[in-house]
Order: sequence, then C-alpha cells, then structure tokens
Amino acid sequence: MRFRLSFSFLFLFILALAGPVHALPAAPDTEAPAAETAHPDPLRRETPRSMVSGLIEALAELDYDRAAQYFEMPAATSNRQRMNAVSQARAFHALLDNGGSLKAFATLSNQASGRVDDDLPLDQENIGEVTVQDKKTPVLITRSEVDGQQVWRISSATLGQIAAATRRAPAGATGETAPQDEYLVAGAPVKDWGMLLGLGVMIFGGLWLVSALVVAAMRRLVTDSAASGIYRFFEAALPPASLLLAVAIFYTWAERLPVAIVARQTLLRYTGIVTVIALVWFGLRLVDAISELVIARMQRRQRRQIVSVVTLLRRTVKILLLVFSGIGILDTFGIDVTTGIAALGIGGIALALGAQKTVENLVGSVTVIADRPLQVGDFIKVGDVVGTVEDVGIRSTRIRTLERTIVTIPNGDLSARQIENFAARDRFLFNPTIAVTYATSSTQLQEALAIVRGVLADEEKIAEGWRARLGGITDRAFNIDVFSYIDTAEFDVQVAVRENLLFTIYQRLEAAGIRLAHPSQTVVFQGDGQGRAEDGQDARPEDDAGRAQPRLEKEDRPGR
Repeated sequence: MRFRLSFSFLFLFILALAGPVHALPAAPDTEAPAAETAHPDPLRRETPRSMVSGLIEALAELDYDRAAQYFEMPAATSNRQRMNAVSQARAFHALLDNGGSLKAFATLSNQASGRVDDDLPLDQENIGEVTVQDKKTPVLITRSEVDGQQVWRISSATLGQIAAATRRAPAGATGETAPQDEYLVAGAPVKDWGMLLGLGVMIFGGLWLVSALVVAAMRRLVTDSAASGIYRFFEAALPPASLLLAVAIFYTWAERLPVAIVARQTLLRYTGIVTVIALVWFGLRLVDAISELVIARMQRRQRRQIVSVVTLLRRTVKILLLVFSGIGILDTFGIDVTTGIAALGIGGIALALGAQKTVENLVGSVTVIADRPLQVGDFIKVGDVVGTVEDVGIRSTRIRTLERTIVTIPNGDLSARQIENFAARDRFLFNPTIAVTYATSSTQLQEALAIVRGVLADEEKIAEGWRARLGGITDRAFNIDVFSYIDTAEFDVQVAVRENLLFTIYQRLEAAGIRLAHPSQTVVFQGDGQGRAEDGQDARPEDDAGRAQPRLEKEDRPGR
C-alpha cells in the first residue's frame, strides 16, 4: 500500500511538472514569445551534460533523425541537408564505436554556461574525441540560440573535420560496415555488455581476493588484532578500497575496449554510483574502526566520558556521509540537487516548526555531552528512574533499571532535569545510629562510646574527620551517632567495609554486656487490688471473681 501511494504521488508530481510543456494557457499574442522561451528544450540540450545524455539516448535507439538535431545546422535546411545530417549522425556513431570516446558523465558541466576553466571560448566545450586514420579529432560543442533558447550542439567545425577525415578514410575505416545481425540490447550488442560487465566483475573479484588474503595474513602476524590500530585500519579500508580501485581500473580499460559507445558510456555513467558507494562504504567502515579502537582504549583507561562523545560523533559522521552520498547519486541520475537544496531553505522553516522536539533533543544531546553530568556505565537517578546508563544517543539516553528494564529519556528532557550521579562519588557516607537500652549504666555508656570510636580508629578505610558522639536520649534508648566516610570509590569495597564495621561494633558491645535497644513497649499491672495505675500505666485487670490478674509484660516489636 505504501508503495502504491508513493507511486501515485510521484506520478501526480511528474504530471504537474510535465503539464505546462504540453498544455499552454491562452494568452495574448504579445505574450506568446515570452511564454515559449520559458519552456525547456525537448531534446535537453541546455547543458553539456544533458546534451551528451540525450545524444547517447538517441544513438541507443538508432534514431539518427533525432541524433542529427544535436548537430549544429542552419535553421532552415532542405531535405538533402537533413539526409546529409542523418548520414553524419550515423557516421559519428560508428566513429564513437571504433576508438572514439566521450568524457565521463560526472566530469561534464551541468551548468547552462558550461565550464569556464578549460582554456576554450565561453561558448565551446570539449566532450570527447574520435579517431580516424590514427588521428585524434576532438569533439567540440558550441552554445547558440535555437528557437529563442540557448542550447548546446556539436559544432559545425567538428562535423566538417569528421566529414573530411571520413571521406579520406578507406571503405570500412569508420566502422559503418558493422554486422547487422547482432542482437542489440538498449542500442548495443549483447557481447559488448557482456564484455564490459565481465571486465568489471573480474577486476573487482581479483582485488577483493587480494584484500582478503592481506587481511588474513595480517591477522596471523598481529598478536592482539582488537587493539592494533594498523590492523583495524586495513581490515576496514581494504574491501571498499578494492572496489574503488576496481572502478578506477575499469574506467581506464573500458576506454580501450572495442565496444559500442552506448554500452561503454552507459556503464561508465552509472559506475559513478559505484564510486560513491565505495567511498561511503570506506568512510563508514573507517569511522567504525576508529571509534571502536578509541572506545576500547578509553575503557581500559577508565575514561568513560570519551565513550559518549565518540558514539555521538560516529553517528553524526555516518549521517553526513549518507546525506552526501545521496546527493552524489541524485547528481549522477541528472537531478539538479542545487535546486532541491535551495528549496530546503523554504521547507526548512516549516520543518523546524514541526520538529521542535527533535531539535530540542539534539541540543540536549550536545548539552549532555559537553556538560558531562553522566557517562556510559554510571549509576544515576533521574526523577524516579534509578539505574545504569547504557547509551547516550543523538535523540535519547537509555538507562538499565534495577528491574533490568530499559528506560529511554529524551535528551531534551534529561538536560533539564536534576541528575544524581552515584558513580561520581569519591567516598561513601557511613552514618549509623547505634541505640543502647535504658538498662545501660553511665559507665557502660562511656564504654560503648569508646568501643565505637576504637572500631572506627582501627579501620584504615575510614577517612579522617570521623566522629562518634552521644547524639540523644529518646523515649526508648541512648543514641550514639556516627558520622564518617569510607575512603573508597568502589561500591563493592565499601559494602565489605560497612559490613565489617557493623559486625565488629556489635561483637564488641556484646562482649562488654551492652545490649542494643529495639522498638518495644512494656505494660506493668500492679497487684494491689485497687485497679490503680502507676506512672501513667493502665491498672491491672481483674477476673470475673474480682481477683487481680498476674503481672503481664507486652513488647511491641516491628512486624509483630
């Protein structure tokens, strides 16, 4: 369904673009010339690149009448002159098939004014060359006005040189005697397509095999391939580099093969797409290799803040590479990307209004990376979310909670919230309250204080500045308040130290006969038979015969 909708919109868009070419609105006669000049040339001769593309399409269809219109001819021509132009188009096609060449599609100018840095007049361009009697003749095109439009056509001077050389050449030297029983595909013999494609596969396959052997040999020679920068570089670079080198060799060898110009020029044109793919492939693999190497080294050095920066930079570079590759591929197909980029300036305003949250998250990502309130691997608390940071992305940050679930927080929201980072602690607070019972005498209370202070003094992991004081007398116990820091940044170490301190304190207090208090309540009933309560306590209850009940003690313990 999505494909059908996309196709429908594309079809309507093409109709909207093509409509004004075929349906002219009614207008006064005085405005008719201005309306006609606004129409694009039906033969697409506005730029050197589009002119060569249209000429190749005409030759591929063996439509020499249309191909002759790419030659510079007088505006008014007789039938004899038109037949002569058709013969010249056929001869020109034969010369291109036999030793002739046209410049690569990407090197041709896509501007109406042509190139201005080629030491030629402003209205001339060199698009290739043909060979007649072992003599190279350049193929020049000129810019002139036809029906009120500026178009590019093969110059009359070039046609005159080709005609003169053709007349001097012996029969069959121009290749016009090519066999007519060959099976053609897209205007070129099947064997020519097979020869070019076979050449490309052979070159790339051979280079790919060589690169695989080199990587395998390096893997055996390097002791630690994961930590070797040279190995990671060659492993990432050789496969796409072999494709890029194969394209360069194919460009060189394809020009020398005796194949049809249509097949050669078509494959060389779309080989540019392969070049873009090879460059992007090389860039993506190189970015991954460098980032993984840097991340591995930073993790070994405990510099986790660099991991988030490298991850964000890697994703940004990948997106830029894909965007530029898309522009290059569109340009290869002849789509004017400059117009589209200019249109983005207008559409960008509307897009920005509809993507405020996205932009906010991108800015939040930069803030999180620059300010570094958290890093990958940190144990943090953001609002009600407590867990370990697993990834800081371009749009959001993922946190693994204690329940082993993943919580995703947009970076725009994260940068505006209070973040508590437990991993940034250099010490751990040890602040217990030790409660001893009221049955403890003053001498025992002094001894309890000495025991607690002695345990803290004996522990080497306790930082300086600790204290242990009688902090208060509550309605249930004497409270000894401890305030100290465990001098370690490792969570597992402080857990062990905390356990050892508490156990040692309890053990020494127990040995001294000092009991720890626990939440309890004692109710005492007096047996005087009067049902009178003392010290604010309830009177002892009586049974049915009026006898006082025995003394009861009740303790309220937590959970009971």
